[in-house]
Order: sequence, then C-alpha cells, then structure tokens
Amino acid sequence: MSIELGDALPKGALVAADGSAIALPEWGAGAPLLLYFYPKDDTSGCTREAQDFSALMPEFAALGVKLLGISKDPPAKHQKFTAKYDLAVPLATDEDGALMEVLGVWVEKSMYGKKYMGIERSTFLFDASGTLVRAWRKVKVPGHAAEVLAAAKALG
Repeated sequence: MSIELGDALPKGALVAADGSAIALPEWGAGAPLLLYFYPKDDTSGCTREAQDFSALMPEFAALGVKLLGISKDPPAKHQKFTAKYDLAVPLATDEDGALMEVLGVWVEKSMYGKKYMGIERSTFLFDASGTLVRAWRKVKVPGHAAEVLAAAKALG
C-alpha cells in the first residue's frame, strides 16, 4: 500500500521525542505539513538530513510549514540525537510502523546480499487542507532539504 498525490494525510499515532502523543492529521491541521522519514538516528546520512532541515527551520516556519522527522527510534534516542547535534527539527517515533506501512516507506532492503525490512528515506509535503502535493522517495540527502523548501514556497 502506498499513498498517491492528491490523497489525504492518513491518520497516525506517533510519539514525540518528549514522549507526548502526536495524532495525525490533527497535529498538522490548518497548516502545510512536511513529514520526512529516515532510517536511524545518529548515522551519517540521517544526521546530515536532520541538520539540513534544522538549518532551514526558520524559512519553513516563515511559510507556516510544520515539519516532523520520523523513524522507529525510541523517544529517548531522539532526545539524545537532538541534543548531540542541536537539532531544531522535531522528531517522532512510529513505533508500530503503521504510518510507514500506509505511506509505503517500510520496504524490503538489501545490504551485502542480505534482505531485511527497513525505512526508505522519503519525504511527503501536504498542503494546509491535508492533501499530499509532493512526494520524494529514495531520497538522496545532499540538496534535498533545499529542494523541499522550494516546493513548500511554491505552495503559497
């Protein structure tokens, strides 16, 4: 199963880094919402992506866009990751992977010939009405946050 352009933001129960509950789509209601999924806290690509989005947070905020980085890492690990790199982007946990399944980012991967299930680095931009307007799959980190910001600016 996978979300398509024009689909509504699915319902999802996430846990913020501080342990509080985040209920989608209510959490992003009335504002454009950017969800980016990444494999693991404190790895090179995921760190760079979080730093890039954090650096652009003021510009996303000026556009009224809410951001949320999501992985399966527990809230305590998100807190350590955020503190270690002074990240501005909020992080959340999709513990049961239900939202990842709906969005089609929980996929079979392969490393050194071994197959396993994991998170495909992906980003989704929803407009203020909760409609998916852009999706990036199999994301390459360099330049990605700036590309997403340009797409967010085009919403206005």
